[in-house]
Amino acid sequence: MTDCEGAMSPVELYEKLTAQGDQVRALKTAKAQKADIDAAVQLLLKLKVDYKQMTGQDYKAGCPPSENTVAPDNGPAADGADDEDTVDPWNVSTTNAKGVDYDKLIVRFGSSKVDKELVDRIEKVAGQQPHRFLRRGMFFSHRDMHQVLDAYEKNKSFYLYTGRGPSSESMHVGHLIPFIFTKWLQDVFDIPLVIQLTDDEKYLWKDLTLEDCNRFAVENAKDIIACGFDVNKTFIFSDLDYMGASPEFYRNVVKIQKHVTFNQVKGIFGFTDSDCIGKISFPAIQAAPSFSNSFPHIFGSRKDIQCLIPCAIDQDPYFRMTRDVAPRIGYPKPALLHSTFFPALQGAQTKMSASDANSSIFLTDTPKQIKNKINKHAFSGGKDTVEEHRKYGGKPRRRRLLHVLDLLPGGR
Repeated sequence: MTDCEGAMSPVELYEKLTAQGDQVRALKTAKAQKADIDAAVQLLLKLKVDYKQMTGQDYKAGCPPSENTVAPDNGPAADGADDEDTVDPWNVSTTNAKGVDYDKLIVRFGSSKVDKELVDRIEKVAGQQPHRFLRRGMFFSHRDMHQVLDAYEKNKSFYLYTGRGPSSESMHVGHLIPFIFTKWLQDVFDIPLVIQLTDDEKYLWKDLTLEDCNRFAVENAKDIIACGFDVNKTFIFSDLDYMGASPEFYRNVVKIQKHVTFNQVKGIFGFTDSDCIGKISFPAIQAAPSFSNSFPHIFGSRKDIQCLIPCAIDQDPYFRMTRDVAPRIGYPKPALLHSTFFPALQGAQTKMSASDANSSIFLTDTPKQIKNKINKHAFSGGKDTVEEHRKYGGKPRRRRLLHVLDLLPGGR
């Protein structure tokens, strides 16, 4: 629930829900653009979830709650069965000890599962064994990957785009997942790669100075370079540096901004009236690298080269927006490959975060620091809860150990 809804009474939230329902009907009656209708519907559904959390009842038109309505406290749901996982670009959490339900997330986000057929096809097109992250299901979801392979088989190339939000001086091991996989894609398909460092985003969302965000971008770039990308086919850029130096990039940002309404970004990202305008306009900046003519020094003026984005699935809202805008401004939709989250040391209910040093193993941590973090903070044992572990005993093959092994050179 957003701070805005959290400050409302049940009646006020009911009235807001009713008004949003009226707006959805008005948009449909006026035959508004599909993107505007979808954004309004998403906000309506979100308000319904907030209403049920607040009152314990489903919203019913014409049945307002009483002022003293309070949601019943029935205790935690068993295994998080009744709670929807929170997955957005800034928050990842679940009440389920086993972690995020990725199958449900595919349905919720409307993406497609990376199945055996797709993995086998990638092997056929690439001419070599698929990367271990594909074989082990760490990249589990996609958008239009078959389309990318169809074009590649017809000698139509593509390029890669991934990124990092530099909020700390060093990256942690969870951040390596998209970069290790992206390096494999670059090596196999022999294609260009652009890597966006969103130091502007971190300044807007975090309590950091502009200078610190830019400095973190430089330090994080060193970690990324160490992954071994092809120096002749890789372009790493800071938003704070590149935006002012590339008119073509900024032109695409403005085109995207013109085709996305405030209602849409509220529906997609949950922005409120108290969010700064920088946050509201930022999604267009993360969208712009999806279009090849944002990089004239690489692609010239060509705007027909499709982009493939390997990223964690929490970044998908940005690119759902991008895919909706793309055909309206004459560009191909970007394709995506989504990864699972690297669990925090404390357990799979959230991911490793640079904002919580005790949840993560940073690439600059010393062996002593790593040992201390694991001994003091790491969730261990063979089962999902202490009670189950005491009852059934442990298993030496813990998922977190397998995650770490996957990140080692050569993998498993």
